[in-house]
Amino acid sequence: MQERRKHARELVDQTAYISVDGSSTRCQIVNISADGAALEVHNATYIPSRFKLMLAEDRQVRECKIVWIMQNRIGVQWLAADLPDQAADP
Repeated sequence: MQERRKHARELVDQTAYISVDGSSTRCQIVNISADGAALEVHNATYIPSRFKLMLAEDRQVRECKIVWIMQNRIGVQWLAADLPDQAADP
């Protein structure tokens, strides 16, 4: 299978929270990159296509969208407006 990621992913085991309409659900980040992450969730059926993700470690909140689903694992892409490095690029 050909690798399609622009940036290398880092394997992690971090707790995060998916926030939607004032409620949140816990998930685990299994890998992360500059473009997005893979999340382990209890039930992917109830996760909307766009949501906010808060990392428990540093309380950073990122807007993201789902780009793939495999059972209880989802792949998300960070929305460009939330990427600090892009604001600095000309």
